[in-house]
Amino acid sequence: QVQLVESGGGLVQAGGSLRLSCAASGRTFSSYAMGWFRQAPGKEREFVAAVNWSGEGTDYLDSVKERFTISRDNAKNTVYLQMNSLKPEDTAVYYCAANAYGSISYLPAEYGYWGQGTQVTVSS
Repeated sequence: QVQLVESGGGLVQAGGSLRLSCAASGRTFSSYAMGWFRQAPGKEREFVAAVNWSGEGTDYLDSVKERFTISRDNAKNTVYLQMNSLKPEDTAVYYCAANAYGSISYLPAEYGYWGQGTQVTVSS
C-alpha cells in the first residue's frame, strides 16, 4: 500500500512559480514510477509529467516542457513538480500518482495509487 499526500498548491500570478510536493508512505516508494496529472473544471484528467523509479527517466506533456521539472528524492519518499512561467491554462487540481510497474506511463489506469489533489490557480 502507498499513501500519497500533495502540498504546495496555491494562487499565483501568470509568470510565477510553484513547487508541488508529494510525500509517500510505504517502504516500496523507490520501486514505483511517479506521475503528476491535472484536471481542470469540465475537462478530463491529463498527464503532466512522470519520473521512473530511479529518477533517471522523465517525460512531460508537450505544453509544459521547458517550464516544469519533475524530480524525486527516494531517501525522503517524495516527488516534486517545479512549475515555472505558469500560465492561466495551467489552472487545475494537480494529482500525484504511483505506478507499481516502475516505468513511465501516460495512462491514468496504470497508476494504482492517487493523492487527494492540490489546487493550482494562475491568475492573468
